[in-house]
Amino acid sequence: MSFDFDAAVQAPFRMQPGLRRLADGAPQLTALAPGSRHQREKLAVLSAHPSRALASSAGFDAASMLAALSRHAAGEQAAAWAWDGRCASALRLGVAVEGETVHELAPGAFGLGDEIARCLRGLPGEQRLTGLLSLAFAEDFAIIDGATGTIPWIAACLPSFWAPEDKVGRHFAEVHAPVADNSMLLRAGDHLMRMVCGPQRWERFVWTVTRHPRLNAHPQVVDEAPWSPHAFVDPQAPQAWFRRERQTFIPVPDLQQAIFTIAIDCVPLAQAIDTSWKAGRMHDAIASMSDAVLAYRSLAAARAPLLAWLAARAAA
Repeated sequence: MSFDFDAAVQAPFRMQPGLRRLADGAPQLTALAPGSRHQREKLAVLSAHPSRALASSAGFDAASMLAALSRHAAGEQAAAWAWDGRCASALRLGVAVEGETVHELAPGAFGLGDEIARCLRGLPGEQRLTGLLSLAFAEDFAIIDGATGTIPWIAACLPSFWAPEDKVGRHFAEVHAPVADNSMLLRAGDHLMRMVCGPQRWERFVWTVTRHPRLNAHPQVVDEAPWSPHAFVDPQAPQAWFRRERQTFIPVPDLQQAIFTIAIDCVPLAQAIDTSWKAGRMHDAIASMSDAVLAYRSLAAARAPLLAWLAARAAA
């Protein structure tokens, strides 16, 4: 995934929107190869616990926005996705969805194709296109309604310590109420919702350091064990991971809505912080975090050893 470390990791650290305009032609989707890490974790969720990932407000019809997302995907990722206005084909997976019908384009020829088709057939008919989009691309998705300031639809197999079923249908202010030091976000909320539903495309980056290595960080599956006192004993391989997100907005101005894309990655911290400059930048960012932000990110107990590790790496 594309992640701009310089733009994302800033000191002093502030909870802020951090939106920037996307350059013309910049991609917003990441096509998945069969059997990739993201696809395996997404497939596990959609096969066993789809209600934890797919959520919609009562009465909300996502068909027009799914068609818009399919058109965008076909234009941007033509080698991975095709759309004729009714049938969506995940070309790398060998699976298509037409209406509520799942087709296998070449059974047995695409590795996980059979398993994916079985998973999709296990979903309600109206969720099968959503499931195929989720398995074809690394990104999770949500629909933003600029007119109401709400999020009426979510397809998030790999959430970052939040539950889609608890966020769907809520206003921007409600969704971000638990966020620490959120005053700047809340003040800008209504303006931001209208702005990302306009004609311009936007992106932002989010990051944290975590003790959880999996991509799927739904609260139902996250281990609540505290940080190990030995997490940063080994300077070459600390028991910590760098979780990073690239978020973008695909606007559909005619509907006053936008598709919010969330690309997640989670890599060993030592792999992500591979230069002294990055170590110094992250050290200064974490050192400037408020107690509320550290608590919100579950970093309070790890702050001192993490800063010591980063300082040593910056000096190396």
